[in-house]
Amino acid sequence: MDRPYALLRALALAAFAVAMLDGCSSRHAQPKLVRLPNQKHGELVVLTRSGPTTYYQGGQGPAGMEYDMARDFADYLGLKLIIKVIPRDQGLMKALAAGQGDLVAGVTVTKAREGLARFGPPYQTVHEELVYRASTRKPTDARALLGHPIEVVAGSSAAAALAGLRADLPHLAWTDTTHMQASELLFLVWQGLLRFTVADSNVVAVNSRYYPALRVAFTIGPPRELAWAFPKTRDTKLYRAAFRFFAQLRRSGQLADLIARYYGVTQFNYVHIHTYLRRVRAALPLYAPLFRRAGIRYHIPWRLLAAVSYQESRWDADAESPTGVQGLMMLTNDTCLSVGVTDRLNPRQSIDGGARYLRTLLDALPADIPQPDRTWMALAAYNIGLNHLEDARWLTREQGANPDRWADVEQRLPLLEDPWWFRKTRYGYAAGYTAVQYVNRIRVYYRILRHLHQTTGATRSLLFQLSEPAI
Repeated sequence: MDRPYALLRALALAAFAVAMLDGCSSRHAQPKLVRLPNQKHGELVVLTRSGPTTYYQGGQGPAGMEYDMARDFADYLGLKLIIKVIPRDQGLMKALAAGQGDLVAGVTVTKAREGLARFGPPYQTVHEELVYRASTRKPTDARALLGHPIEVVAGSSAAAALAGLRADLPHLAWTDTTHMQASELLFLVWQGLLRFTVADSNVVAVNSRYYPALRVAFTIGPPRELAWAFPKTRDTKLYRAAFRFFAQLRRSGQLADLIARYYGVTQFNYVHIHTYLRRVRAALPLYAPLFRRAGIRYHIPWRLLAAVSYQESRWDADAESPTGVQGLMMLTNDTCLSVGVTDRLNPRQSIDGGARYLRTLLDALPADIPQPDRTWMALAAYNIGLNHLEDARWLTREQGANPDRWADVEQRLPLLEDPWWFRKTRYGYAAGYTAVQYVNRIRVYYRILRHLHQTTGATRSLLFQLSEPAI
């Protein structure tokens, strides 16, 4: 095999080892402000669960589709958003009926729940999906479930869907759990600790990013609608305002953007390496001098900074995510304040600020952590936050491994999604598997840039030629 093609094959195989994250999407302008003067204390209290499909604390601050919509709804009403996470052993609908909040974000509409609350406009259609692990036998129909352990969330639409099968399968049995939610049961299936579970298709879609061995065997029951639940009171101002709010979300296209952002699953294929090489040729030269300058200033390899920037923004200086991070290095407002950035969309400021922030993370890690482990951990902290990284290092130490070694910490980061483990940590749930993917992708991008630097002009030219799609 000729050396240029061997190099391209090696680069492609390295890239195949990790999946690509979705690109950033722009956030639409907020709807016109609507005030509800009778709302208590000027606050909107939203009840939800903590999890990747609803609300969680990420490395860049609060995140989740339900959080994003609740935040925008509070802005629309001119109110301060208060997120109230309801414990697993307490029902969301019961908490709403007890007056603990103004609405429940993101629940499927069922007849039983309609008796407890009134539902706003549906914004997504979901199915109940039977999920299994790829390494096990795929059940072909519901009869194949007989005699196998199945666990679902008690009182959920998944439990209702299984109950609907009993007309034809009276001996079908399952376990209702009150101490775990659907994403946690999916984790158990992924770990091989549970044979089957049933979950909403949107929950499965998000968690499939984190747990790639999950597979859907078939759907159970009819499709269901996802909506917000409101108390059954005489005062319907908030309820009616939600209909106007969602109407504007649909018209603006923001609702479709949010669904694609959080629930769309992009599968990696060979075209992604072509796309990256095209961007190396077309976009990187515009910013390479800025990466070099920042690299020298903060003692970080400039190609590593470039790789981080590609992962964050695809080298789009105007990139903006639904969560509000912006620019080439996708900085939050708080990060900008800490590193002295006044304009996140200014390429020079964004690159300098991102490099300074990464330098801060590198310096904040314990001095005993060697290179390159130190760099990989700092990258994980860039994505997930330093506190969650320290939780993962604590778990690593607890399990008898080396918390100063990236290979050991990398194996424990996904445990931050496991309720058995994250409940023991100081900062709780975090998308640890995503952080592992984030670091691995940057390492691939960085490795490619280094290979391109080390290759001859002829080989580099061929790589760029092959980056063009065939006609």
